[in-house]
Amino acid sequence: MRCLVTGAAGFIGSHLCERLLADGHAVVGVDAFTNYYARSLKERNLARCRDHAAFALRELDLADGAPPDLLDGVEIVFHLAAMPGLVRSWTHFDDYNRCNVVATHRLLEGLKGSKTLKKLVYASTSSVYGRYASGDESLPTKPSSPYGITKLAGEQLCRVYADEFGVPNVVLRFFSVYGPRQRPDMGLNHFIDAILNGKPIRLTGDGMHVRGNTFVHDCVDAVVKSTAALPGETFNLGGGELITVIEAIRKIERLSGKAAIIERHPPRNGDQLATGADVGKLFRHLGWKPTTSMDDGLAQQIEWQKSVGVSA
Repeated sequence: MRCLVTGAAGFIGSHLCERLLADGHAVVGVDAFTNYYARSLKERNLARCRDHAAFALRELDLADGAPPDLLDGVEIVFHLAAMPGLVRSWTHFDDYNRCNVVATHRLLEGLKGSKTLKKLVYASTSSVYGRYASGDESLPTKPSSPYGITKLAGEQLCRVYADEFGVPNVVLRFFSVYGPRQRPDMGLNHFIDAILNGKPIRLTGDGMHVRGNTFVHDCVDAVVKSTAALPGETFNLGGGELITVIEAIRKIERLSGKAAIIERHPPRNGDQLATGADVGKLFRHLGWKPTTSMDDGLAQQIEWQKSVGVSA
């Protein structure tokens, strides 16, 4: 199949591109290379894909519109491109609106009337549920940050374009994905980097926030499988192990053989207090469930961060 992956140079997007190429698909990757974090890290993410004959990269900002030639012949669109992170969304709302809402609208505009499109997979987030995101898809959507609001708006745009213009789509709500190439602003990357390099960990709140973490390869497997789901479905995509932030730090200490230095800071506005995906629906519909233990996944991320040697 001919696949389009937006946000191809990102953490999950680059892994997805590699999986699709390994499965024998032709992949067009799109990325705007925003300055959210260093371009050099994103270029490194794409290193393997760039050497593949079936991969092509288009550097463009979808908020400016999706060029018709970009979408010609595309059968599956994986829309992962977004401005991530809830903290910055309080102070950079226009960026979040542009990247998460306007860009999604422009992409959907380009896809309506497509003769080849079989499915659009929209990557959403547990942040649409708000502070307490533990349960199944029947949880009320009550975002507690501008980031969550913009991602929920993207979901609603997908629904409207399906109802009014027949753009077939599936929504996946990601829960705390981790593993090699994790963004430098994400919690586990920060914790590992700090512990490996003897730097203090900036711990906001009491450390008892609960997270259901999903290893990136498990996440990508679910994303690929979701192309077989019925249009209009929404799924939670999360890992099976629930641990607190403090427990995650203790695991990293044990796996790395180094002690953490912890600095306590006040809670952040909009922080989720508990996230834990009930993925029963995803298993019933598509037979997916996470298979990577937290210890195994963290060990892989620790080794990756050691190998790249980049301090976040």
